Amino acid sequence: MAGPLTGPAGGPPAVVLIGPPGAGKSTVGRILAERLGVTYRDTDADIEETAGKPIPDIFFDDGEPHFRDLERAAVREALAGHDGVLSLGGGAVMDDGTRKLLDGLPVVFLEVGLHDAVRRVGLDAPRPLLAINPRQRWRELMDERRPLYAAASRAVVGTDGRTPQDVAGAVLEALQPHSN
Repeated sequence: MAGPLTGPAGGPPAVVLIGPPGAGKSTVGRILAERLGVTYRDTDADIEETAGKPIPDIFFDDGEPHFRDLERAAVREALAGHDGVLSLGGGAVMDDGTRKLLDGLPVVFLEVGLHDAVRRVGLDAPRPLLAINPRQRWRELMDERRPLYAAASRAVVGTDGRTPQDVAGAVLEALQPHSN
């Protein structure tokens, strides 16, 4: 039975999570999917399956423009065909077309500070855009992306110092209709 966050089968996603690496999109997304009784999907995993290799290899072998083409296609397909919880890669919101597709959907920006992001992602993790001077590059990416994340989302949920379960609860609370 469809509830306030679960549309008809085959409809738009129940929740779309956006945010930078280290925000907890995958972990929180799985918890949300379980709580809502829906499936979880991650467009980064879709891209890796389509390309047959990990994202860092796509960046290094084929270049960022090719990766972004794959990302646009993965996001478009997932938004059209997944009615569960969906996590988008950190840079997906950089594309104008993707932001237009997100318009009107239950999008939540998981915001994370540098300290927690570094702790969660690790400086040696295979993140192509963070390969050189990760702390400085992360700050630059956030300066560039934060306004886009905020504009594309219905709600912003901070993750610093919170458990994934707490963040999932805050996401559900933020998306509930509030009566006055």
